[in-house]
Amino acid sequence: MSLRDRNFEYIETNGIRLRCVVEGDGPLLILMHGFPQCWYLWRFQIDPLVAAGWRVVVPDQRGYGGSDCPPNIDDYGIRDLAADIDGLATALGYAEYALMTHDWGAIAGHYVALLYPDRVRAVVNLSVPYLRDPSWPAMCKQETFGDDFFYWAHFQKPGVVEAELEADLRHNLRAMIWGGSGDAPDAEMTAKPKDSKFLEPMQPMPETLPSWITEDDLDYYVEQYARTGFGPSVNWYRNLPRIHTLTPELEGVRIKPPTYFMQGTKDAVQHFIPTEGLADRHEDLRAIVPVEGAGHWLPMEAADTVTDHAIRFLAEFK
Repeated sequence: MSLRDRNFEYIETNGIRLRCVVEGDGPLLILMHGFPQCWYLWRFQIDPLVAAGWRVVVPDQRGYGGSDCPPNIDDYGIRDLAADIDGLATALGYAEYALMTHDWGAIAGHYVALLYPDRVRAVVNLSVPYLRDPSWPAMCKQETFGDDFFYWAHFQKPGVVEAELEADLRHNLRAMIWGGSGDAPDAEMTAKPKDSKFLEPMQPMPETLPSWITEDDLDYYVEQYARTGFGPSVNWYRNLPRIHTLTPELEGVRIKPPTYFMQGTKDAVQHFIPTEGLADRHEDLRAIVPVEGAGHWLPMEAADTVTDHAIRFLAEFK
């Protein structure tokens, strides 16, 4: 069976419709992808998690893949991103659920756990640790960086990064996925002038993809972004400055559900969202697991390691 041959359901939640992979029986486990991804990020985890006794639900999140793409920037605020996920559980008839999260799915997942702490049983958090940083709004403004480029600020310009990325979907998706991986020669964010494009200049990519992603996989990602474009998914970034103002009651609140954190040792995220002090931001942080040599795409780059750790940790919460 192809990893794409899945049971898809379209589920109404929080006023929108999400396309979801729904597989298995048992307690509910929701897998949350980030940027630039879709449900397919989790292709290596779905079957083992089902075999471990979970009902696994993997949405294309709001603005991605086969799910609805609301038209306005404000439609992608953090409360809506969290309510989408909690609403999936309600629609499927569950009072409690576990989460497995990555990248922007991790950020949204932090707020699912914060806003619905008595519904979330446990969280496997990959790559992006929880941090409620008051500097984030400033990090979305070019003046903070002077003459230097930072992609959060670049992404705030409506229409600009969309045009860059949509000019050559295949090349740019390949560049983002390879460039963020542990296979790239330098996962750190190299300084460049403020008027640079997101993916330029960039070190030459190898002709052959790493073993954990194929040309056929890339075909699937191209198909998804040909459907939606990049505007809806980039709108998640355009709501970074609003996270604090949308959730003022969460200042100083720690994440309550038990959490298991994993991050690649070559993940560039560690340079601006640190794990230092992470235990103080959680009530029950069970582990911080470095994955040697991996970059940002842990569910693909270190699929077996991620799956094995997740199954062992989550067994307590079935």
